[in-house]
Amino acid sequence: MTTGCFITFEGIDGSGKSTQAKKLAETLRSQGFEVVLTREPGGSEGAEQIRSLVLEGDPDRWSAETEILLFTAARRDHLERTILPAIAAGKVVICDRFADSTRMYQGLSRGDLRALVDKLHSLMIGREPDMTILIDMDPAEGLKRAKSRNTSEERFEDFGEGLQRQMRQGFLELSKEYADRFIVIDGARSQDEVAADVLSHTTNQLKGLAA
Repeated sequence: MTTGCFITFEGIDGSGKSTQAKKLAETLRSQGFEVVLTREPGGSEGAEQIRSLVLEGDPDRWSAETEILLFTAARRDHLERTILPAIAAGKVVICDRFADSTRMYQGLSRGDLRALVDKLHSLMIGREPDMTILIDMDPAEGLKRAKSRNTSEERFEDFGEGLQRQMRQGFLELSKEYADRFIVIDGARSQDEVAADVLSHTTNQLKGLAA
């Protein structure tokens, strides 16, 4: 494949998107693709340092406006140092979360800030994924899964089920807004069933780019 491909996974906390991103990366590598598996916030040295700032601590540690700036700064560094070089080299980039998460978590959940998120994205990022896989999950079940991980990165989970329900609805609406790149997959199945569905859609995407 001479043209790189940028695939993102989105979904509420505990939806299983991180697991599916890893599974897809492993499968594509076994098929001979060069794959970069990365995540947001994070994916580069500078962005990983910002990650701890936004995912740890009290839920009210930052205002939504400050979060938007922090996430955008992390994303810019990630884009420059990891994503764009890999795409230019013809690799498949698989990213656990990208700008759609900021559109939801900061742009929707804590005030009507979507316009600000989109403006900053246009000014500083200017790149959308080739394909976005949304793993849809019941919010109560997703939150239960997320909290069972018992990690220090539970700042957004601590906002409670209400936020997760709002986020699920927001992601589904976003999938209609960007219907040309979104694939919605039912996450309430076994990991293998979800993975097979993800692989099928990804294979079609890669065939389209190679054609």
